[in-house]
Amino acid sequence: MAEAIKVPTMAEYMAEGKKPEVLFWVGCAGSFDDRAKKITKAFVKLLNEAGVDFAVLGTEETCTGDPAKRAGNEFLFQMQASMNIEVLNGYEIEKVVTACPHCFNTIKNEYPSLGGNYEVMHHTQFLKTLLNEGRLKVEGGKFKGKRITFHDPCYLGRANGEYEAPRDLLRKLEVELIEMRKCKSNGLCCGAGGAQMFKEPEPGNKDVNVARTEQAMETKPEVIAAGCPFCNTMMTDGVKSKDQEDNVAVMDVAEMIANAKDL
Repeated sequence: MAEAIKVPTMAEYMAEGKKPEVLFWVGCAGSFDDRAKKITKAFVKLLNEAGVDFAVLGTEETCTGDPAKRAGNEFLFQMQASMNIEVLNGYEIEKVVTACPHCFNTIKNEYPSLGGNYEVMHHTQFLKTLLNEGRLKVEGGKFKGKRITFHDPCYLGRANGEYEAPRDLLRKLEVELIEMRKCKSNGLCCGAGGAQMFKEPEPGNKDVNVARTEQAMETKPEVIAAGCPFCNTMMTDGVKSKDQEDNVAVMDVAEMIANAKDL
């Protein structure tokens, strides 16, 4: 029997006349993709462990509109965004945290011009804040001394300039962090950005995710750490294409922290 994880909805909070400290925006991948659901669960366990008063929108949450916008359908994007903003503003949401850099970037940078102004944090930034405030302890555990390389999500790193939060968390896990030759502001996309996640690649001589996985493999990692559900999928597929899935794990930073704590 799976353990029950407590995740209240905004509607429940509203009914009790309460407001949570932060809204956890789960995102499409985190809600529906079986692999990404594990990231969602790991993050929720960490939030509960830290005693964070949070809620989700549940069935009231719909796609942020990022894939529609990146694929060129501005009309659909504005429809989706307007619906979400109406719900968020109805609940007087001030602070949003999400484990998806695409949701993070869209709500943070695209929503204000449509009337949605919120403080938006990526889950690695939020976890780092909890760490700094002493609400969450992060220790080595089972990853201590392991060779880890971190793949920068485009929408966290190059689009929003956040390179250190995920790395700070990994350092707290006492891992041996080894950078790929293309990292930080010189990073390379996993191949799923710009709505590419939802279509087959154009003809060429090598898939982007395979090229990126090769760069990761050069560091001889035991774990490729990621901070995005799409990157996680693409890097996992890349590792499988090299027949290395028994030797190299692909894990979200939140999963690593939750695993190290045996949550």
